[in-house]
Amino acid sequence: MEVYRAFIFRLLRNYLIGSLTAIFVVGTVIMVSTLQVPHIQYVRLVVIVLISILFMLVAELITLWFQLGPIRHFFAAEHHEKAELEQMYERIHRFPGQTIYRIIGPHMLGFSLPAAGFTLWMISTGWLEIPYGFVGVAAACAFLIGIMHALIEYYLAVRAVRPLLLEVRRRGKILYGVEPSLGGRVLVSMRRKFQISTALIGLFPLCLFFLATYIRLQYIDQQFAKEYTFWGVLIVILGAGFALVGSWLLIRDVRDPVTELTQEMIRIQGGEFGRRTPDLYADEFSALISGFNMMINRLEMRQERNRQLLQSYFSLLAAALDARDKYTAGHSMRVAEYSILIGRLSGMNEEQADLLYKSALLHDIGKIGIPDEVLLKDGKLSDEEFAIIRKHPVLGESILLQIEPVDAMADFLPGVRSHHERYDGKGYPDGMVGEDIPLFGRIIAVADAFDAMTSDRPYRNGMSDEKALMILEEGKGTQWDPYFAGLFIDEWRRQKHLETKSKEGIS
Repeated sequence: MEVYRAFIFRLLRNYLIGSLTAIFVVGTVIMVSTLQVPHIQYVRLVVIVLISILFMLVAELITLWFQLGPIRHFFAAEHHEKAELEQMYERIHRFPGQTIYRIIGPHMLGFSLPAAGFTLWMISTGWLEIPYGFVGVAAACAFLIGIMHALIEYYLAVRAVRPLLLEVRRRGKILYGVEPSLGGRVLVSMRRKFQISTALIGLFPLCLFFLATYIRLQYIDQQFAKEYTFWGVLIVILGAGFALVGSWLLIRDVRDPVTELTQEMIRIQGGEFGRRTPDLYADEFSALISGFNMMINRLEMRQERNRQLLQSYFSLLAAALDARDKYTAGHSMRVAEYSILIGRLSGMNEEQADLLYKSALLHDIGKIGIPDEVLLKDGKLSDEEFAIIRKHPVLGESILLQIEPVDAMADFLPGVRSHHERYDGKGYPDGMVGEDIPLFGRIIAVADAFDAMTSDRPYRNGMSDEKALMILEEGKGTQWDPYFAGLFIDEWRRQKHLETKSKEGIS
């Protein structure tokens, strides 16, 4: 509650300063400098102002009490639901906007109506000797002052609520490990803020001067005052036009770089680091864009370093597995190369091709869990030993599932588990059929079989490429996916044909 009490103190302090400035300084100075009435009537006007201020304060405090109710109850409690934290975070952000209604409402209803009523009554009784029309002018002045007071209070409230927002975020971090956030939602448009603020700042003194001068001229020359009214309204309209054009130009000058940076951030969130934001500005946005581009440079460098480390990590795992058996050395790397060849031939994009390559590198990682006497056996495996070997896809998936974070290996699990499935459903471990087999599993199966057939083993020599291709061709649609096997066979033969023609040309 300490943060909330400090907030209330700042809120009341800001309000008192704003009220005193708006009513006593601006209002009283205008009243004293423009009206020409006997001293006793000034006293009566001051009494009207004081009574009206009392009404305004009561209306203000009642409105404030209701607006602060949910915030007060929130900070009085010690435990909050996660949804409650999010709702309060948004409510506090909306509080400065509510301040505008809290200020303007009491000014109009709590101050202007009682003041106008008391003034009209005193004029009718003869206690005040001023024209009835001056009451309308005074009401217009009060309206202008109320709007400016609300504008000032809004920006003061924006700063005042920040400690509350930090406290809500702190509680969210402690209770749930997550700090509440708007998630990029815009509750108050910067364009709207700038447009209203600049227009009011430009129009307020102009309108106030016009009204005060009009009253003053009534005492000097009423005929000239009537002529002045047309001239003054024209000036106010021109001033309003300049204020609106000026606010639009200012908004555009601020909005364009903000929009550009926002678009660049969206692009970067999508992983695009190649482009830099052009520095086209000579103000503080130049420093902001320069810093933004430096951040992109560092992110790009870090991403490239992480990519290299991750690639090295996968290659190291594959090399560690291949090192157990000198006869399968390089197997994982070759299967990865064949797999990515098939992937690119099928039109796979770079991101998918990279995932396929890494999946292929890890496809036999489960063999780490196979005993040496089975994995390294020179002769033919018994049925029991082959059953143990058949466990390596499931073992591989289990090993990868133990890597943190949990989702880090999610893209590689299907290929590792399914690379021994057969297209006709007679494979293992799940007996999946056709295109039910994951995409990476169907591609790795072709690459794995080709390398296994063409590699030497202790108990046999590797067969020729052409013989292996013929076996792949015979197994299309039964053991292997016919589309991917066909792509690999055709490409391999095409490359061999080109190599043969090249050698014949040299000789």
